[in-house]
Amino acid sequence: MRSLQSYLDEYRAHHRNPVNEWIHYLCVPLITFTSLAMLWLVPLGRWLGLPETIAPYVNASTVLALPIFVFYLRLSLKGAVLMALWFAATVAGILAMQAAGWSVLGISATAWLLAWVAQLYGHKLEGHKPSFFGDLLFLLIGPLFVNDRLVLRLAR
Repeated sequence: MRSLQSYLDEYRAHHRNPVNEWIHYLCVPLITFTSLAMLWLVPLGRWLGLPETIAPYVNASTVLALPIFVFYLRLSLKGAVLMALWFAATVAGILAMQAAGWSVLGISATAWLLAWVAQLYGHKLEGHKPSFFGDLLFLLIGPLFVNDRLVLRLAR
């Protein structure tokens, strides 16, 4: 398995344009949040026959979070902890949206689409295709890149 530094170096090579970087700093967290929110709406707990107290929390988002967390853990303990905090904040946001009666699907799908349009525009400015076109794992590296640049130096 590649190192976190290797992934970040390759990701950084396709994100040198300052406008594209700022688009990513805004849109990667938004895409992460909205992707998890839409996956939250795929109820696996009820399908599995789990008790009603647990069932709402067993969904495509929480089930997919487990192997993704293991991937992050293999790359970096700090990165995995930070991504777990991102996930917890996302769950809190989703639950708050649901409690307010907002359309999680409508809001998330719209924001997700707009964020991807902005990302593609940023890559047009950059002159590079998105990194995940060559390796889908870069969809998981984007949040680590944002964390590495703005929150913690994960690979140093």
